Amino acid sequence: MLFNIGDLVTRKSHNNDTVFKIVSISNDIVILKGLNIRLMADAVVSDLVHCVDCENDLILDDDKLTDRIISFSELDRDEYFYLPGKILHIDADDDYLKRCMNLYKKLNILSYGVVVNEKDMADQITKYLNETNPDILVITGHDAYYDKNNSDILSNSNYKNSINFIKTVINARKYENDHEKLIIIAGACQSNYEELIKAGANFASSPKRINIHALDPAIIASSVSLSNRNKPIDLIEILQKTKYGTDGIGGIITNGTMYVGYPR
Repeated sequence: MLFNIGDLVTRKSHNNDTVFKIVSISNDIVILKGLNIRLMADAVVSDLVHCVDCENDLILDDDKLTDRIISFSELDRDEYFYLPGKILHIDADDDYLKRCMNLYKKLNILSYGVVVNEKDMADQITKYLNETNPDILVITGHDAYYDKNNSDILSNSNYKNSINFIKTVINARKYENDHEKLIIIAGACQSNYEELIKAGANFASSPKRINIHALDPAIIASSVSLSNRNKPIDLIEILQKTKYGTDGIGGIITNGTMYVGYPR
């Protein structure tokens, strides 16, 4: 069967459980990127199956997750006006970033998106923080947990990119140490949750070392952006807005970032 770069496929060896996009082909080895989850993988050509109607499934999935935020943030626009918190979204993946930026646009949230490789994030984060002065910072891309015979789950050497996210959080906290003045959402699939929280993130993935949805960091950011600045967020409710709930992302209680004004 013929496969091309950009084709949407699943893997027979994994019971076709995840949809991927082909990003490169070299002889019989194919590099894959998760369509909905922040995961990179490889496979042999003979293991692949073309996925039918996957583009439609992607659109439906994004719409369902967007509806969760809309229902969460029902606002009285007849009497009041609202100024949601500003978001800076640093992402190592251009495709995922575009989808996240589309979510912010649908929700009328002022946001800035930048594509930066994970290994370069720590060095560049201060520049982008100075340029945008955000209320909320998202640091994400790709990650993976390598289970080395049940070795130390907190060791950053067991993760593909967690150390890069951790260093970026640490540098962001040098810019703004107050967890209320800068809300940080950090991590990707299977990231080192505990160490990201210790480094200074308000929210991080992944408590159960599972894959997270491409939009999950943006869902948290949007929820905080649309929550009242003078009230603590409902932590459990916000986490449940993500695709995989508290298995995928956890965090600490903090205030929202949205100003509410009157009259409209």
